Amino acid sequence: MSDTMKAPPSEVSEIVDVLFAHKDMVRKYTPGGRYIDMQSDVDSPWVPFGENAAIKHLAFDVRQNAWSNVLWMKGPGTIGTHLHRGTVTMVCITGSVRYLEYDWVASPGGLILEVPGEAHTLVTDHPEGCRLFGWMQGPIEFYDAEAKFIEAIDVWWNMKHYETYCEENGIPINEKLYL
Repeated sequence: MSDTMKAPPSEVSEIVDVLFAHKDMVRKYTPGGRYIDMQSDVDSPWVPFGENAAIKHLAFDVRQNAWSNVLWMKGPGTIGTHLHRGTVTMVCITGSVRYLEYDWVASPGGLILEVPGEAHTLVTDHPEGCRLFGWMQGPIEFYDAEAKFIEAIDVWWNMKHYETYCEENGIPINEKLYL
């Protein structure tokens, strides 16, 4: 068994019409590929998330209780202790971030993987804060300093967070964000 990939990079930059028996069904029943700009506010605004943070919502998938966003902590600060009931995949885009419960610090380009059942406290000590791209699945439960449950957020909470902000600020809802 060889570990060498047999499909080399292409020398040709053109569309190839791949024959796929269900192509019409894919076109009929899926939203198709899309691009969401996360650098500008064209596709999604920064929505406040507490006093020192904001969220740029990128995708909502109600079928899997999953969502994607960029979390921007605008300076040193903490996102309270929370417990994941699903998986989380994040990439540190700018600044740095750590969890009080671990001994590592994520820097730009670093991948953070979280599994269901872990509770932790997100902290940035970086003078400019951090930006984290994330794909979350399942509810996230937030707790206070005495480990008392405060609230759970999920895809529905995130959709309401986005839509309420847009409605209050006269921003059209971007249908491209809904999968």
